[in-house]
Amino acid sequence: MTTTLEKPATPPQAPEVDAPSPLRFTRPRAVAAVLVGWLLLFAVFKGEQTLSLAAAELTDLHRWFNDVNDSVGANRDSNPLFLYFFNDIRSAISHLVLFVQELISQPADGRPVPQIGWFGVVGIVTLVSWAVGNWRVALLAAAGFTFLGLQGLWQESMDTFALTLSAVLLALLVGIPLGVWAGLSDRVDRIMTPFLDFMQTMPTFVYLAPLTLFFLIGPASATIATVIYAAPPAIRITAHAIRTVPSVSVEAAESLGATRGQALRKVLLPMSRRTVVVGVNQTIMAALAMVTIAAFIDAPGLGRTVVTALQSLDVGTAFNAGLAIVVLAIVLDRVTTAAAERERTGFRWRRHLIAAGAAGVAFMVYVSHTYVWAARFPGSGQTGGRIASAADSAATWAQDHLSGLTNGFRDAVTTGLLNPFQALLTDSPWWLVGAALVAAGAVLGGLRAGITTAVCVGLLVGTGLWSDTMTTLASTAVATVMVMLLGVVLGVWMGGSRTADRVLRPSLDAAQVMPAFVYLVPFLALFGATRFTAIVAAVVYAAPVAIKIIADGVRNVPEATVEAATSAGAGTWQLVTKVQLPMARGALTLAVNQGLIYVLSMVVIGGLVGAGALGYDVVAGFSQGRLYGKGLAAGLAIVLLGIMFDRITQAAARRATR
Repeated sequence: MTTTLEKPATPPQAPEVDAPSPLRFTRPRAVAAVLVGWLLLFAVFKGEQTLSLAAAELTDLHRWFNDVNDSVGANRDSNPLFLYFFNDIRSAISHLVLFVQELISQPADGRPVPQIGWFGVVGIVTLVSWAVGNWRVALLAAAGFTFLGLQGLWQESMDTFALTLSAVLLALLVGIPLGVWAGLSDRVDRIMTPFLDFMQTMPTFVYLAPLTLFFLIGPASATIATVIYAAPPAIRITAHAIRTVPSVSVEAAESLGATRGQALRKVLLPMSRRTVVVGVNQTIMAALAMVTIAAFIDAPGLGRTVVTALQSLDVGTAFNAGLAIVVLAIVLDRVTTAAAERERTGFRWRRHLIAAGAAGVAFMVYVSHTYVWAARFPGSGQTGGRIASAADSAATWAQDHLSGLTNGFRDAVTTGLLNPFQALLTDSPWWLVGAALVAAGAVLGGLRAGITTAVCVGLLVGTGLWSDTMTTLASTAVATVMVMLLGVVLGVWMGGSRTADRVLRPSLDAAQVMPAFVYLVPFLALFGATRFTAIVAAVVYAAPVAIKIIADGVRNVPEATVEAATSAGAGTWQLVTKVQLPMARGALTLAVNQGLIYVLSMVVIGGLVGAGALGYDVVAGFSQGRLYGKGLAAGLAIVLLGIMFDRITQAAARRATR
């Protein structure tokens, strides 16, 4: 009998893995290939087909816009669309704004003072702040509004406050019902989302020119523009609040016989109150920022003071008015934030105290209505004069003692980064830049983003402002790079250190409260009226949101992963570059998206202090009738840039997250 010896079992072998090919397709390599091809073709075709346009030169599209503007002006009093629609809307909103102004800021009915003077306004604001918040917020509100008078800017501040109140009232009347509807219906939410994206992508400047075509310049157009800009946060946050109410609560109410309307009134709205108030807060902040910018279309208030001062490079006056805007923004933000955070209490003593306070405020209102000393803020605004003088002195000192440092930094960034990139964009043939943008959009965001980029590039060529658009694009790109450098450094620090987060986050929150105009003033003193001033102001304006997004992304990296890397011997630098940032790439891409949108908005406003390009075109369109059409086309170009960047970066963020 023969026996066969079995071969010993061989241990299973690990499957062979092909070594990564050095030619493997990756998005960074594809973008690098696009850039190399662009540079090679730039060397060949430099200076050809750049579509440059002189400052005073107009295209057929610009002239057509001018003709439309003239035609609308000529037919405004005879066209039925204006007689029975636009004019009625403008009249109704003008009456609303005038009513609020006559109540707190402007003389009315032959009176030398408003219906409610400063004494009554301070009393009402203090009482409301106490009722919805607490005594600390009430003291802040009283001190803040009193400070506005001490600055010598009481009437200007009340004009801004009146426009803000009018716009917020209209925005909430529209936004909260639409938000509830979107929260209850997925179909409505899907329909509304693209419109809300478009409204929030458009820089604030762009709303102004088209609205003046239909509603003329003045408070009505300013209020309508503010409503359009401020309503999306109310709609989005209200819809989110409704959707996040636990379905169990709604089902329990319906099982007890509640109708859909009763479930909405008794369950959904009460349980979403806090989040809805957060939406009100965001609406107020957006409205205040837009009302300030609406000074370009003759909106009264602090914005007009800031614009006039910036145009004459009067740093002191601009700083004093900008400080008033910040004070007003902080008070409104703290009051609405306190309203969202306060727990409902049924303490009788609180209700009794509020009732007693209401009686006292009624007396203050009566006094301010009757006596001039309580209607007109006393004093001559010496505090504001001292603030303006101190700001002028600080600006002079900075220019005398820091000019070497600031000018060196400005020249280094301008010469080493901005000028070469701007030359690449403006001296390349338009078709080469367009092809590079489309290719980069398709690589980073996918086919749909590439198609969107192609459409936007074609429309940008059609505006006749290709060269100015490329100049603005260069400034936007440089500012975004600086934003992301700040965002990564501070965001990683905040994400890894609770102490750093507690120290930095309040400053970032305060920076986001300030309207965009305010950022221009200190940098105007440091760097003068140059495009670099607008870029630095844009960086400071956009950096807080990018820093917070990156910090949250780093903080959300699983602790087990960080601990595993640390136990494997990874140092701090390796931990950041090999673990935290790669795993937070979705947050990084989202930070780029938000940084670009914020920068684009701010760089345009920087047209007031020498940014030039599209920002200057828009400002010139408001101030010179002949250039109205060119300014309108510049606004359209800004919208197209915003849409293109937004779609590419959003798609890239989704792909990075997946």
